[in-house]
Amino acid sequence: MAGGEGTRLRPLTSLRPKPMVPIVNHPVMEHIVGLCHWHGLDQIVATLQFMPQVIRDYFGDGEEWGVSIEYAIEDKPMGTAGSVKNAQSLIGDEPFIVISGDSLTDVDLKEVIAFHKSKGGTATIVLKHVPDPLEFGVVITDSDGRIERFLEKPTWGQVFSDTINTGIYVLEPGIFDFIVPDEVVDFSADVFPAALAKGEQLYGHVIDGYWEDVGTLDAYLRAHHDILDGLVTVEIDGFRMRENVWLGEGADVDPDAQVDGPAIIGPNCRIEPGAHVGEHSVLGGDVVVKHDAHVVRSVVHEHTYIGSSARVSGAVVGRACDLRSNSTIEPGAVLGNECFVGEQAVITSDVKVYPFKSVDAGAVITSSIVWETKGARTLFGRRGAAGIANVDITAEVATRLAQAYGTSLKKGAVVTTSRDTSRAARALKRS
Repeated sequence: MAGGEGTRLRPLTSLRPKPMVPIVNHPVMEHIVGLCHWHGLDQIVATLQFMPQVIRDYFGDGEEWGVSIEYAIEDKPMGTAGSVKNAQSLIGDEPFIVISGDSLTDVDLKEVIAFHKSKGGTATIVLKHVPDPLEFGVVITDSDGRIERFLEKPTWGQVFSDTINTGIYVLEPGIFDFIVPDEVVDFSADVFPAALAKGEQLYGHVIDGYWEDVGTLDAYLRAHHDILDGLVTVEIDGFRMRENVWLGEGADVDPDAQVDGPAIIGPNCRIEPGAHVGEHSVLGGDVVVKHDAHVVRSVVHEHTYIGSSARVSGAVVGRACDLRSNSTIEPGAVLGNECFVGEQAVITSDVKVYPFKSVDAGAVITSSIVWETKGARTLFGRRGAAGIANVDITAEVATRLAQAYGTSLKKGAVVTTSRDTSRAARALKRS
């Protein structure tokens, strides 16, 4: 299932589909392809919808990963079951597994298949206990594992189980009888309830392995931390050094630099003297960290430059960004690809900067930059708004400038104005 757009992951998904977002320097879908290959599943069909060519160009026919990959492309979103129905001709008449290409998991697929065969049902749904089930579909089963009830994304008042649907299914081809063709159809909301109503046997299998829906920016960072903490098994490039530090091929870490594990330094990175790469940090390939810069608990994508004495903490920095000296990226901030941040500029917590944006030197960015071309140090340019009173700068212009300025302020903010003793200045201040 690789048709996701990943709107909640923007700006990381502004220029690519969700399955291509990198997790420890590989697209998340690549980890799923590797998982399938590891468990002997070498015939893969990828259902695509959003930016399908990006995925096809990267994976091709799958030979590089030891699998065979075919593609089923949708003109419009068809829902989880509708997209599988669209691929029916490629799937054939054998039992098959459905798995998300944009989730991170190391579930034992052989164990799930064995459970499915032992029960002989139409479908087996892989379940997981989670502390907060509100964002997922809740499933309740009897003592034999037979599913009794579904509830999609409940409220707390509706929660009757902490066992959620991971979106991993083992299905018999008979399930296609319950999927209406050429319509938007969902497994949990439409297909499985209809199959239950017809007396089909559906089973749930609770897994102990790791599973994370990498659907939000918080989950994206958390997935990296979990990998570094050894909570999930995935392939990491490079060789493992002391304190769980992975060093990629060609990486150059100066002896006077400090790297605290767990951390991943990608291939051909350069860490200069006095630089500090802290715990739970992941650097993509060709990243440069200049002297006295600090990167802690952050994910930095490939080809990014981090200037001297810059600070990146708890943030995500996209591909080919340029962070100049003494700039600061605060926790929760996210930069899209090819952003420029000037000297001593500050990107404050939870701000999103979309791709190809520039931030002036010394600017303090407190709100997300989505449509603008740049983040400026002052709202009306370096010299403000200047001109001859009552000719260039009229009362009407002053009022409009104030309205524009007001849109950048938080509710309840206080504004202080000053003026000289001239009558024109008094009129403009009142405006």
